[in-house]
Amino acid sequence: MSENQDPYEEGKRAGAHPLLVVFGILLGLWLFVALIVPSSRNKQATGTEGPTAPVIEDPEAAPVIFKVQTTIAEMNTIGLVVPPQATDSQVIGLLKRFKQERLAGSLSDHVPPTTPGHKLGDHAIADIYIFSDKKYAEADTIRTLTRGAHAPGNLYPDAIPFEVAMEAVRGHYRIDLNDTGSPDKGSLGFADESGIHSKHFRRIF
Repeated sequence: MSENQDPYEEGKRAGAHPLLVVFGILLGLWLFVALIVPSSRNKQATGTEGPTAPVIEDPEAAPVIFKVQTTIAEMNTIGLVVPPQATDSQVIGLLKRFKQERLAGSLSDHVPPTTPGHKLGDHAIADIYIFSDKKYAEADTIRTLTRGAHAPGNLYPDAIPFEVAMEAVRGHYRIDLNDTGSPDKGSLGFADESGIHSKHFRRIF
């Protein structure tokens, strides 16, 4: 056999280059992660569903006291204040109580009518916001929430930012008797119509 037929030549590397081996290993690991491990990018953003952890309710929780802080007649909106120490169970209890009273036609005994004289009732359309800090239960904050997350930030430069106002909401009760399929919506926290929601948002009913 001649020297030209010898597969080994001095000065030439035998086998694949080490960098090619490293890149091959990295590519294999990336493919493994991409194909095997579920990616959050593949999960459909459901918006208003919020976290899936169940809310642990305390059936023995005492009814929470509240105060009507703000009424905005042209927006069919009411801002309520509960004590800062009110628990989530108490807020849930308040939301359920409001719904029961709405169904019984006695909600006006506790909160002002939002649609007085309406053929469907005094609360045919209503947004009831529950806060623990009265500074957030003012008209400007509620208007910020009503405009939603996608309103231009420079539209009302002196207003409380939407993200701050949203996190201050303890509970939200939306009534729309024109929506016969789902006239009552109650939640811990808050979600706007686009699906943007607060960190502690939980749909109650």
